[in-house]
Amino acid sequence: MHTRIIPSSGEPLPVVGLGTWQTFDVPGDHAYPTLKRVLGTLAGAGSTVIDSSPMYGRAERVIGDITAGMDSPDSFFYATKVWTTGLHEGVRQMEASRKLMKRQCLDLIQMHNLTDWRTHLPTLRRWKEEGKTRYIGITHYTDTSHEDLERILRAEKLDFVQFNYSIVSRHAEQRLLSAAADLGVATLVNRPLGEGSLFARVGNKLLPSWAADLGITSWSAYFLKYLIGNPAVTCVIPATASPDHLAENLEAGEGPLPDLATRKKMVEYLGW
Repeated sequence: MHTRIIPSSGEPLPVVGLGTWQTFDVPGDHAYPTLKRVLGTLAGAGSTVIDSSPMYGRAERVIGDITAGMDSPDSFFYATKVWTTGLHEGVRQMEASRKLMKRQCLDLIQMHNLTDWRTHLPTLRRWKEEGKTRYIGITHYTDTSHEDLERILRAEKLDFVQFNYSIVSRHAEQRLLSAAADLGVATLVNRPLGEGSLFARVGNKLLPSWAADLGITSWSAYFLKYLIGNPAVTCVIPATASPDHLAENLEAGEGPLPDLATRKKMVEYLGW
C-alpha cells in the first residue's frame, strides 16, 4: 500500500481508506460479522484510515464496537467530525464520539461541512494541545464549497481538508488541491466513486488494455488510481460494507501510479 506524508507531522498515511456513510449505519449487530471482515480486509492490505461522523447515524458506535473486539484496535486511524452548532453542544458531541468509538484520543476531528467552524476551531486547537485529538481539519462535499475551504486554509492553520473529487467531478483540480499542497495540508477525498454512480456510467465498457500496466483489474481501481496519481491527494475514502468491494478499492493503492499524461489518457478514454 502506497502512503503519503501528513505534512504537519511527517507521519505516513495509506492512500486508500474507508468511508462509513450509510454503510456502517446499521441497526443492531446483525451486520457486525460482515463489517468486521471489512475492517479486517482494510488492515490486511496495510491500510488504517476509517472516516466517520455523528451525521452517519450509528456508524461511530459500530466502529467502536467492532474494533474493540479486534486484535489491534489501536492500529487504525480514527477520523470523525463535529457536526453541530454552539460551543457546548460541539464539546458534548465530540466527547460522545470519543465514547462511541472507544478512543481516549481520536486521530482526526474535522469540522463537518463548515458547520459553525469558527466556534469549534478554538476547541479543537485546545483538544489537540490536551491530547484528545492528534489532528484537526475541515470538510465539505460540494464544488461550490471549494473556494470557502481554500480561503479558510489560507487563514487558519489546519492539518487536514476533506472534499469531493472524482474522475468525473474534477473541480478540485482547479485550485483546491494545489492550495492544500502549497500550504502543507493533508487531503482526504470523499465521493471518489461518485457515490457509486461512476459504475453505471461505464456500463458494459471494458477496461482499456493498457490499464493492466498500472495493475488495474477493476473499474473501482481505475477511478481511484486516477485520483491517487495526483500527488496532492493524501488519501481517498470510498465507503463500502462489502469486503469484496473494499478489496477492489484497495487495489488502487498498490503498484504503479499514473503520471499526468496517463491520467489525462484515463479521462479521454472515458470521454468524460
